[in-house]
Amino acid sequence: MKGARERSSGSHSSSAKRWLKWLVLGPLLAVLLLQVYFFLQICWWSRFNPGMTSFMSAQLSSLRETNPRATLEQQWVPYRAISANLKRAVIASEDANFAEHDGVDWEALQKAYDRNSSRHRVVGGGSTITQQLAKNLFLSGSRNYLRKGQELVIAYMLETVLDKERILEIYLNVVEFGRGVFGAEAAARHYFHAPASSLTAAQAARLAVMLPNPRYYDAHRSTNYLARRTGVILNRMNSAELP
Repeated sequence: MKGARERSSGSHSSSAKRWLKWLVLGPLLAVLLLQVYFFLQICWWSRFNPGMTSFMSAQLSSLRETNPRATLEQQWVPYRAISANLKRAVIASEDANFAEHDGVDWEALQKAYDRNSSRHRVVGGGSTITQQLAKNLFLSGSRNYLRKGQELVIAYMLETVLDKERILEIYLNVVEFGRGVFGAEAAARHYFHAPASSLTAAQAARLAVMLPNPRYYDAHRSTNYLARRTGVILNRMNSAELP
């Protein structure tokens, strides 16, 4: 009887250890598989254009809560069909070191961290264009450090697989410019009734300034800040380095 009890006890102990091992290894394996998925998806996008992104899907779901027939405004155009004015304006406004960094601007991140710490909440991320693209393609709009960590990993994947021109091309085709408005072509037609290829410097600067809060500026197009900031970006555009 004693031997049977000992065998039974040993069996329970072994089973508990197996469960403990999977409790630890299971989540790690899931995270690893998720990274593999992200990487393979990025490899696919090196040759093929993305369709619906995570941000687009979330916005469409939100729009359909009040209008089940709602659709998004978005039309893919190649890099050459996007005005150089818009490329320069977006770089000048969002990521002045885009052509130089490897996906992450650590100095900007440190400034954002200091700002967030002083206010005891996440108010800004210091994200590069590559990080913003990572977020738009795969992640949510929530602001927390766990999501930020995943954003950094994806940003390095993007920079490893894609060149700068392709990163900027995808970004300009999927970034949100207004309520249900995604990409440069849709934005140019939505705000100026013109194709993205013909955007003037002033129009491009205005669109770039809207990027941090596009839905708000879609509804409030004549704010003093928008006009003031547009002038600042106009002055910076000539120094923006294109990939």
